[in-house]
Amino acid sequence: MIDIGLSKMALIGVVALVVIGPEKLPRVARTVGTLLGKAQRYVADVKAEVNRSMELDELRKMKDTVESAARDVEQSIHTSASDFQKDLESLGIGDLPEPLPDAPVMPAYRHPGKNWRLKRAAVPQWYKARTGVRTKAQSGAARVARFRPKKFH
Repeated sequence: MIDIGLSKMALIGVVALVVIGPEKLPRVARTVGTLLGKAQRYVADVKAEVNRSMELDELRKMKDTVESAARDVEQSIHTSASDFQKDLESLGIGDLPEPLPDAPVMPAYRHPGKNWRLKRAAVPQWYKARTGVRTKAQSGAARVARFRPKKFH
C-alpha cells in the first residue's frame, strides 16, 4: 500500500494550491473525493462478487458430495434389499406379503389456514359494542358532523 504521511499530504496540498489555484481547488477536491468514493464502491462490489462466486463454487462442490453420498446410500440399500430377498427365497418363504388394505393410513398434513396478516383483537367485538368503544377510525370533520346538533325547520 502507498505510505502517505502527514508531511507528504501537506506537500501535495501546497503543490495543488500553486498549480490549480485557490479558486478552483475546492471544486477539484470535491471531484477527486467523489471519484475516489466511486472507485472504492466499485472495488467493494468486485470483491463481493468474487466472494459470492467462491461461495457458489463451494456450495456446488458440497451439493455434488451430498448427491454422491445419497446415491451410495441408495445403492447400498438396494443391494441389501436384494440380498435379503435372495435369503428369503433360499429359505423358501417366497415373496413378501402385500400390506393389508385395511391398514390405517395416516392422513396427509393439512395447513391450519390461519391468516396471520389479520389482526386478532384481545377484546371481543361484542364487549366493545356494549361499552361504547370506537372500533372504526373517523376523521375529525366527520366526527364534528356526526355530533352537530340538527337544525329544526
